[in-house]
Amino acid sequence: MDAIEKIKTLSIWKNDLTINPLEGGITNLNFLVNHGNEKLVVRLGQDIPEHLVYRSNEINVSKAAHEIGVSPKLIHSEQGVLVLEFIESETLDPKGVQKNLEKIIPVIKKIHNEIPNFLSGQPAIFWVFHVIKYYANFLRSNHSIHQNKIDDLLLKASKLEKLSSPREIVFGHNDFLAANFLDDGSKIWVVDWEYGGFNDPLFDIGGLASNNDFKQDLEKEALEMYYEKSISNDFLLKYDSMKTASLLRETMWSMVSEITSKLDFDYGEYTQENLSKFNDAFDSL
Repeated sequence: MDAIEKIKTLSIWKNDLTINPLEGGITNLNFLVNHGNEKLVVRLGQDIPEHLVYRSNEINVSKAAHEIGVSPKLIHSEQGVLVLEFIESETLDPKGVQKNLEKIIPVIKKIHNEIPNFLSGQPAIFWVFHVIKYYANFLRSNHSIHQNKIDDLLLKASKLEKLSSPREIVFGHNDFLAANFLDDGSKIWVVDWEYGGFNDPLFDIGGLASNNDFKQDLEKEALEMYYEKSISNDFLLKYDSMKTASLLRETMWSMVSEITSKLDFDYGEYTQENLSKFNDAFDSL
């Protein structure tokens, strides 16, 4: 059964449907569905154990994120399918993220501090250094073309783990790509919660910066907005280490996806792009 036929079989429909694919997304398939007079987004994606993605967690986090007012309402879910409220909005690109930083940072703080108050079910932990080791084992056991890089990447990860101590723990989104921010003209919304879990806030801020081409001055501005104080050089080193770890995780995520994903996306190119960013960031520490 193809994706559109699968959507048509969902039990919630009472009216005729018009279904159109939405562009973007490098993990899931997304569709805009016109159902009578309402618009909805249907998101298709199974559990992805190799990426530690479990849809039960995504559902729990999506509901909590809606409760705090930062994410669209989850209308319906069943195996491999989420149906979400459609928000009339602009999907941001990296320049849009940079331009809207003053709106985005308060939303990130709200996510970090308030989602745990509404979270049900077993809480997820997204600890980047565990994820990196998990990916390394997967790449070795599946004979990745990148096997010869793994020992060096793990040595660098160990250094980053030491440099980024001590820890602060909040609830993170952990995937702040530009396309996961929507601007409806008055507020910023956040979508795609499949990697949601407890983590260090610097991972989210570092990921925000590295995914959206922040220059150093803008990175410092983002940190000072978030912490509401001046940032010391020692703290900047801790931040830079966690940001570099986020780049390593993105690189190894793509290496794994080269093996497992069936989506029409050039993961090889994405791996090389992120590996280059990671090496530059690590060398500048």
